[in-house]
Amino acid sequence: MSDNSVQASSPEGMITVAEELSHRAMSMLRAVAEGRARMSSSCEPDLFIDGVPCCDQMTAHALAHGGYIRLADDGTAAELTAAGRAVLGVPVAA
Repeated sequence: MSDNSVQASSPEGMITVAEELSHRAMSMLRAVAEGRARMSSSCEPDLFIDGVPCCDQMTAHALAHGGYIRLADDGTAAELTAAGRAVLGVPVAA
């Protein structure tokens, strides 16, 4: 398993498969971690990095639906979820 693979869980909580994220998806996660990303609040959330719409909204949607990123409490910023932090190896802030 490579460094950018994650363990996916079934609804029952059992680990079932390893999913590989693309380099582009990892770059998008890093931009979110760096605080450079904004996100729309629609059912198919669009991602904006450095104020520009992301070139691959399908991957942005997959990251949101896959539980790696979410809309922050401020209603505009994107933030990493626990799964997103885990795949990047970002420690949880105290």
